[in-house]
Amino acid sequence: MKPRHKRIAIIAAGLAALGIAAALVLNAFQSNLVFFFSPSQVAANQAPSGKAFRIGGLVESGSVKRADDGLTVRFRVTDTAQTVAVTYTGILPDLFKEGKGVVAQGRLGADGVFEATEVLAKHDENYMPPDAAHAIEQAQKAQKSVITN
Repeated sequence: MKPRHKRIAIIAAGLAALGIAAALVLNAFQSNLVFFFSPSQVAANQAPSGKAFRIGGLVESGSVKRADDGLTVRFRVTDTAQTVAVTYTGILPDLFKEGKGVVAQGRLGADGVFEATEVLAKHDENYMPPDAAHAIEQAQKAQKSVITN
């Protein structure tokens, strides 16, 4: 085999390996891609049926019901316009409370109940680490003392 043919074969093999690697990465990315939908979008049938997705909103006050097994929880997620019933079996995060934000990942059942496989509690958007809050408070005090002098 001539050196020219060897180079062409090596380049072709490299391109084939690169193509296979790119196809595997894109396939893994697509299979792990999970979209987010609001309760209004789920009620309008914009969410995929039979595929995993995330739903987010507020846990409706008075909607949290625990089953006798101690692990199964039923609650409703609302965006103040629409409400979706959610069921989850597992340990809920410490920040999970009625009236607070939540994101649940799972599938919509045939009965219209969202069957969550994972529940994430969202903290208040005004949350700030204590050190940062203290620094801002000190900066505001310093600014007020400069203005008054």
